[in-house]
Amino acid sequence: MTHTRPNVIWVIADQFRGQAMGHRGDPNVSTPNLDRLAYEGTHFPAATSGTPLCTPARASFLTSLYPHESSAPTHNSPLDPDKPTIATVLEGDGYRTCWIGKWHLDGGIDHGERYRVVPAGRRGGFRDWFGFEINNRPFNTWINVDIDGEATVKHLPGFQTDVLTDVLLEWLADAGAHDDPFFAVLSVEPPHNPCVAPAEDMARHRPADVVFRDNVPDVARVRDLAAVELAGYYAAIENLDANVGRIRDRLDELGLREDTYIMVFSDHGDMGGSHGQFRKSAPWEEAIRVPFIVGGPTQEHQWYEKARADSVLNHVDVAPTTLGLCGVAVPEWMRGYDYSGRLRLRGPDPLNLAGAGREAEPRSAYLSLPVPSGHADSIDRPYRGVVTVDGWKYVCLEGQPWLMFDLNEDPYEQVNLAFNLAFAEKRRELHEELAAWIERTDDRFELPVLA
Repeated sequence: MTHTRPNVIWVIADQFRGQAMGHRGDPNVSTPNLDRLAYEGTHFPAATSGTPLCTPARASFLTSLYPHESSAPTHNSPLDPDKPTIATVLEGDGYRTCWIGKWHLDGGIDHGERYRVVPAGRRGGFRDWFGFEINNRPFNTWINVDIDGEATVKHLPGFQTDVLTDVLLEWLADAGAHDDPFFAVLSVEPPHNPCVAPAEDMARHRPADVVFRDNVPDVARVRDLAAVELAGYYAAIENLDANVGRIRDRLDELGLREDTYIMVFSDHGDMGGSHGQFRKSAPWEEAIRVPFIVGGPTQEHQWYEKARADSVLNHVDVAPTTLGLCGVAVPEWMRGYDYSGRLRLRGPDPLNLAGAGREAEPRSAYLSLPVPSGHADSIDRPYRGVVTVDGWKYVCLEGQPWLMFDLNEDPYEQVNLAFNLAFAEKRRELHEELAAWIERTDDRFELPVLA
């Protein structure tokens, strides 16, 4: 690395579940660029979206606050413009910041959403802005642009991931010509439903060829829908993968590869028919596990297993980890943990990120759905839970245990142990862990009383 202050690019893909990549063993998809990024960098197979719902997860990435304290506890909640974000911190430290694509943090949804301009004071502190509130029409994208000090909207013809990547590539050429380090976010909606992609990508995926996960029930209604959606879903992921390759190529062209970290992740996953469920908000693995890959300054000749971090990195940890990579102190108001010491930094380490005496990593991640979204195919009541580093999950409804799984022996969550007295001691241990998270985060939730 030639600079002590690296650049960072976040690539956020909406509703992209962590299991759906080639290096994770999914037989339905080919992701050579993401796989290479994982092999050369670091990947977190246990990365978690603690609240698997668009708006609260996005607010947590940016603020490192849990949804019940970020001002955005549920779908379509507005992010408080007075809340500082990672962009606020990095701008204050001399970084040039840019947001491109889906925002979904300005509150409220109506049929004119694609033409709506997010006001400058509600953009999370990002300097350069090519965003939009929400669209979900991947071949008909409108972005906000500022022209001569006036905000307006601009139509981008083509598939959303392709055209938004075009915007990023153009912006990188300009940013790379300046001395200031940069932080850019590319936020695309695909593979989010309607689960479509360009024809050349769709041609490689037929519903009849989809290989289901072991927990998709043999129910015609479920499998018929899942097959159609997953075919398009995997096509959109392959398109995303190709665009990650385009980003890396542009960094090479600009001489920025060794100065720039790329972090690929998502706000939450997609149930895709597992357990008979679709979409998000559920605490099962397909919804809460997300990709989290950090590549950049090339780590050559690594064994795949050495590139893997088993930490339960949560959505609140993304901002602190990014700041750690930049050598910027994490503000006290951020709740998350800085995992940058796990990323084998090369060059100067001004914060002693890889050194001794660091705070111990969290042994679990906190799961929550503070306010149900009301969507069909979603969970209709609040829950809280934990998922642990050693592979256990425990989730409660208000006043009621709900789910408990040993993910080591039951990765598809087919054996619920929450009511099995043979596991009462383990349930009590996990219950205490959950209670500690509720207290630690100043949350309010009525846990059940265990006998």
